[in-house]
Amino acid sequence: MSYTPQEASSRIAFTGSPLARLSEKRTDDAIDVARADPETRWFVHLGGKVLLDCVIEDRPRSLFAAGELIPFGPNFSESILLGFQGGHAVCAVPGEYDPETLPTPFRAADLRSAFAQGLVPREELAMLAQAFSLNSWHTSHRHCGHCGATTKMKSGGVKRICDGCGAEHFPRTDPVVIMLTVFGDKCLLARGAHFPEGMVSCLAGFMEPGESIEEAVRRETQEEAGIETGKVTYHASQPWPFQHSLMIGCFAEALSDTLTLDTSELEEGGWYSREDVRLMLDGAHPQGLRLPPEGAIANLLIRDWLDSYRLIACG
Repeated sequence: MSYTPQEASSRIAFTGSPLARLSEKRTDDAIDVARADPETRWFVHLGGKVLLDCVIEDRPRSLFAAGELIPFGPNFSESILLGFQGGHAVCAVPGEYDPETLPTPFRAADLRSAFAQGLVPREELAMLAQAFSLNSWHTSHRHCGHCGATTKMKSGGVKRICDGCGAEHFPRTDPVVIMLTVFGDKCLLARGAHFPEGMVSCLAGFMEPGESIEEAVRRETQEEAGIETGKVTYHASQPWPFQHSLMIGCFAEALSDTLTLDTSELEEGGWYSREDVRLMLDGAHPQGLRLPPEGAIANLLIRDWLDSYRLIACG
């Protein structure tokens, strides 16, 4: 049997959800139907954090049966149907319990911590990314952009309908290009002022209306680093639930190595050799430089360039 390489996106966080989305089952009574099924499982989010049962300390539990939800004040009218697993619904429901006063063995964790600390299995992290992205969109779209009237959640959380003019509003995903720009045998890495101390990463930026992915990569690289680029190659994508983005990972071939950094965007940046990158990955770089954590698409782009540069460059 011939070998088929894994898709690159399968090796990063927030991907790999096991849910069947089954849009035909996202009816206005979908949450009522889910509540009637004792096998439905629920994520609970409390003030932007996910509820965890830590009775088994090294394996926190993030999915709950309906009967376990009552102490946490679930607001089922704001529940979201995420999809189906094994024929049963998986939903997310906001709770009204103060996450800072949870009794033992419960705790609440923000999604970044759940990711960075490996608090939930990879598949559940992907489902949580969907839940947090949708919840963020619903929270910011309480009123109609056409007439200003209030909107209500419908169809299990995949749209809102205006009480005033009847306009339908659907969840948004903000596309972001993130690119590793290469020149010869070196890559361009930079850091913004908000980065953790010592961390460098790929350039990135939001796509603008009317842009192709390739055009956005070239524009952002030119704006942030003053670099003209030639060939742009798509590599992988990553749902990024902060707030509701899609990171589109690419490689870009620089036409020169003369940098003109936009210091309003970047604190510093430069070209780094393959040996530099290896030292960063090993935590041994002489300047203390390090890369984004495993699971982030920037880390994937950099590792795959390091491991397979000639394949990537030649396409």
